[in-house]
Amino acid sequence: MTSSAWGLLALFLVLLGLLAWPVGKFLAALCNERVPRWMQRVEAPLYRLSGTRPEQSMHWLRYAFALLAFNAIGAIFVYALQRLQAWLPLNPAGMAAVSPDSAFNTAVSFVSNTNWQGYAGESTMSYLTQMLGLSVQNFFSAATGIAVAFALVRGFARRGDGKGLVGNFWADITRVTLWVLVPISFVLAVVFAGQGVIQNFDAYKEVSTLETTAFQQPRNGADGQPLKDEKGQPVMEDATTKTQTLAMGPVASQEAIKMVGTNGGGFFNANSAHPYENPTALVNLLQMIAIFLIPAALCFTFGHVVGDMRQGWAVLAAMTVMFVVAVIVITPAEQAGNPLLTPLGVDQMHGALQAGGNMEGKEVRFGIDASSLFAAITTAASCGAVNGMHDSLTPIGGMVPLVLMQLGEVVFGGVGSGLYGMLIFAMLAVFIAGLMIGRTPEYLGKKIEVREMKLISIAILVTPILVLAGTAVAVIADAGKAGIANPGAHGFSEILYALTSAANNNGSAFAGLSANTPFYNGLLALAMWLGRFAMIVPVLAVAGALAAKKRLPVTSGTLPTHGPLFVSLLIGTVLLVGLLNYVPALALGPIVEHLVLWK
Repeated sequence: MTSSAWGLLALFLVLLGLLAWPVGKFLAALCNERVPRWMQRVEAPLYRLSGTRPEQSMHWLRYAFALLAFNAIGAIFVYALQRLQAWLPLNPAGMAAVSPDSAFNTAVSFVSNTNWQGYAGESTMSYLTQMLGLSVQNFFSAATGIAVAFALVRGFARRGDGKGLVGNFWADITRVTLWVLVPISFVLAVVFAGQGVIQNFDAYKEVSTLETTAFQQPRNGADGQPLKDEKGQPVMEDATTKTQTLAMGPVASQEAIKMVGTNGGGFFNANSAHPYENPTALVNLLQMIAIFLIPAALCFTFGHVVGDMRQGWAVLAAMTVMFVVAVIVITPAEQAGNPLLTPLGVDQMHGALQAGGNMEGKEVRFGIDASSLFAAITTAASCGAVNGMHDSLTPIGGMVPLVLMQLGEVVFGGVGSGLYGMLIFAMLAVFIAGLMIGRTPEYLGKKIEVREMKLISIAILVTPILVLAGTAVAVIADAGKAGIANPGAHGFSEILYALTSAANNNGSAFAGLSANTPFYNGLLALAMWLGRFAMIVPVLAVAGALAAKKRLPVTSGTLPTHGPLFVSLLIGTVLLVGLLNYVPALALGPIVEHLVLWK
């Protein structure tokens, strides 16, 4: 890595730590239900309107039912909005109704915090659909993930009353949305707008281009038929395109929650590579920090709530080590360039007049350093926003985002989902350690027993099954193979990436796959829904089981879960359990492609 790449990484991590600490402390207050009186007075009408009592804690099963019902209603609403948008207001471009299969896929995508897009936003969705449907779900899906993390953390923190109470879902989602997501997104949106991210309700604009494109076309007579000369040849005339359509819209407001909530759905098809979404280097840096802000802050929240900050630091350290290694792999892979271009005399060396390396699919405004860092961040977190095209990454460069997702989106991960996913691996790590030393495994004073291990196994195995089974179906079915744009190993990687992204609720894509078809819309929607909620339910069941257990005192035989040894054990567990399932699939895709390219 170059010195500039190291400097950018260091700046990012320092700013992230400084901002995450206060946010984590505030989230801990919400998790502990310590809300100031003035906030309670603001919330009170909302609770009266919904008929809920925030102080009434729920059994984990009731909490899960409320969560599933809330998100199911959200999916139905977003689907209906897309199907009716042609007859609804705030549609200056006259967008038609979205097709049933695409609308279904998009509704599931945004409700599950995946934000996979098989369509081009600026040519498919009206302003109303973007705001009332997609942006609203960006808030609610993020709040849902944080609420689940709150429930699991409470399970560790509570002394045990045998009832399995994990909190009130309606209070959690209201407070997270009202006091965390909305304020941060509002401030960020104002900064974005000040930096040039557009925010308006204007109609699309026809503007004159700086360059004109001249071409020849047949000249038609009065009857509309082409004119011909005496030799029978068509008479040609010059035609020039002088205008271009520029999409407008309320972008800054959606861009802010897209990043803060680790959502990732772009207003434009080019996503954060579009200058209207990501116009400057400062905006690019702020977007990267926003993606990791709440996932990092929740590590501090965990430490505060369980009463031992060392526990939060240990989880954060494990995440940071894996993330830094990913950046160290992807950046040099992209700086090395494409060996196929060297025999053609193409200069790929870094110099004063060019960035060098593999610049295909990257914005010259950001270069390789910022593009590689962004790619690692967006796939380490369950975000999916991109400021360059992942399909154009080198084989090893493209494998890094794949691996980060296949680890289970726990390297910081999505808002809430990263923490509860990592804590699932932490419980598995202490179980493995307990087997090695012949003791009943404990984590934070709670015994990890047979019931918890069964639930943990389900939560860990759901995603690999969805990814591998879905990929197998896609490469066997004719409808699946029809969407492949590139043959061979890269085409397989495109399918593997799509299913990995969907099942892990990331949302980024290799982009070479034609996925807006009934086959892929249905298959990916199923992977997104089960990848989200088939994991959340067992996590909530674990939270309920832990909340019911009494907290045991620390003894000389208790495994310390806050030092370098445990951090190493946790990283090893994530790598071995999370990644081993995918090694054969990775060998058929990016590894084979790399060996062919660098033979």
